[in-house]
Amino acid sequence: MTASGGRRWRLVRARDDAVPQSVRLFTARARQRRLRAARPWLLALALVVIVGAGAVVVFATPLLGVDRIRVVGAQLVTPDDVVSAAGVRLGTPLARVDLDAVNRRVGRLLPVREVAASRSWPTTLVVRVTERTGVAAVERPTGFGIVDAAGVVFTAQAARPADLPLLRLAAPGPDDPATQAALTVLAALTGELRAKLVELRADAPTRVRLVLAGGREVVWGDATENGFKAEVATRLLATSGKVIDVSAPNVPTVR
Repeated sequence: MTASGGRRWRLVRARDDAVPQSVRLFTARARQRRLRAARPWLLALALVVIVGAGAVVVFATPLLGVDRIRVVGAQLVTPDDVVSAAGVRLGTPLARVDLDAVNRRVGRLLPVREVAASRSWPTTLVVRVTERTGVAAVERPTGFGIVDAAGVVFTAQAARPADLPLLRLAAPGPDDPATQAALTVLAALTGELRAKLVELRADAPTRVRLVLAGGREVVWGDATENGFKAEVATRLLATSGKVIDVSAPNVPTVR
């Protein structure tokens, strides 16, 4: 650099020892204060970036997408039936799978009583089903329907299962009062009555009858006082009458 008087000026950096130590300490402390003040913001920014990147990976990319649907507990229905009912495409981000919707869809399969869908990270959807248990059979034109304790006819078989009692019902189903009456009575029977039971008939909710081995019959009436009726009918099995009437259990009759 040349001044107007012809002198040449040159910028040079001062040596460190040319700056007073107190100034250097002040500058260093100020820099540290600025770094300390900025550190929480930098950490927060880094956290936001990391969380945002993680959310994109989890929710918006197939990197953690469903690559397997594992079905547990299916016997009456096939795993393929459950997978189809679940309605979840492979590759769908596992975090975005609506588990409640899966439970509702799979629960529409008649043999399924309960469903519990869950995530098994990183890429597996687990669908655990609890199937219905048969408590009785109902005759149908092409075989026998199997009924659970709620009255749902959930599967069919060509032959009647030997371990299930037979119900005679006009319209078996969970909303049928006669079905509910029959199942209530069935659940209250003693072991002796069940051992001799051939079939249980419910022509109406108030007209329940038991047909026993040897052609004997128990007139039950409605599905009230069932425990008492079962005890009385069991005691009267020792009699020789063909018809035991416990519809009024306090004054039973045998004829």
